[in-house]
Amino acid sequence: MTVPPLVEYGDAVSVALDDAAGRALAASRVVEAVPDPFVPGHWQIRAKGTIGVAAVHLPGGGTLDLRITPKVPIRRLLYLLGFSRNDKGWRDEDVQVSADEDLLPALARLFATQAETALRQGMLKGYVSVDETALVMRGRVRMSEQARRHHGRLVPLEVTHDEFTEDIAENRLLRAACESLLRTSRGIPDDVCGRLLRLRARLSEITPVRRGTEIPVWQPSRLNARYHSALRLAGIVLQGSSVESAPGDVTVSGFLFDMARVFEDFVTTALGESLASLPGYCRSQARHHLDESQAIRIIPDFVRYADDGTPLAVADAKYKAEKPAGFPDADLYQMLAYCTALGLSAGHLVYAAGNGSVATHRVRHAGVVIHQHALDLDQSPDELRRSVDKLASFLDPEIRYLRH
Repeated sequence: MTVPPLVEYGDAVSVALDDAAGRALAASRVVEAVPDPFVPGHWQIRAKGTIGVAAVHLPGGGTLDLRITPKVPIRRLLYLLGFSRNDKGWRDEDVQVSADEDLLPALARLFATQAETALRQGMLKGYVSVDETALVMRGRVRMSEQARRHHGRLVPLEVTHDEFTEDIAENRLLRAACESLLRTSRGIPDDVCGRLLRLRARLSEITPVRRGTEIPVWQPSRLNARYHSALRLAGIVLQGSSVESAPGDVTVSGFLFDMARVFEDFVTTALGESLASLPGYCRSQARHHLDESQAIRIIPDFVRYADDGTPLAVADAKYKAEKPAGFPDADLYQMLAYCTALGLSAGHLVYAAGNGSVATHRVRHAGVVIHQHALDLDQSPDELRRSVDKLASFLDPEIRYLRH
């Protein structure tokens, strides 16, 4: 069954569902689902901050297909995703995406293009450490395994050696992303599916990444430079792809992105790049403590330090204003705690435009000023970077002085 398309933080949609399906949807935590108080046999379904496509597999059989569209255009979302994982990620500003294309088709089309470009000059090779049982000496003997398995015999040998092969982390990641997209191929155009199938055939000799196992780790270098864009996009695909299953739980498969995390990664990475040319250094998810006994840990999203480690500025990215019952200004309380622990006179809350107000609050008897900023995500990449540069200039008086 397909649930009507939902919009991120949009109005609830009333859908005819039996109680078992409604409870399974609520248990998936992908969306909010509650019985409709006005229409018997219906459930009200509302999307929160998670966007993408997913299939919720029901305990009794069958699936519920969900499609949650973001409020920002797909082209802009793909640009923001390029800042994920706090790295100099893939930033293709010339993405060919139609105005009405959904996230999954756009992601699949872009990955196919990047992977084809990476493999155009042939498949990358590298050295891989191989453990094997052999009759001749190669590499070095694994003495503990030799003694455990063969009890003093000279042959066979338990050896470890380096092999020059195509079966390296980079190619395994490309195959894993390709197969992940093909598993959720509904909604992907036939021509893109064909390109993905040809890519998988080309990578058929590469060891697959089994679901539930760790994703291979790669390191950017001069040797794999032509793979960089494809690998970072593969990481985005695998980051959004999820298959979660545990006894008694509802299984969810598909491509899902937490917009709060996407926004946080963008703000912290872009701010760090804007300030990179100035003295000092930046840290995202920096760990500090609120109390002197170091029992209460705080983790601001972004902290700017002087060269000697003195905090200069603190910022927290908030995709949507947090207003739990009883604590209508929880974000402000949190920032006040950060400023107090770091010894700063100002703190900065950064919201996505439309999800939080722009204001300045001077805290009584504390000497702390909390600034609330808003970033309009529906801008061109150049305009968005200029907005981040302007935000960076407000972080600290010393930083503003250095810029001018």
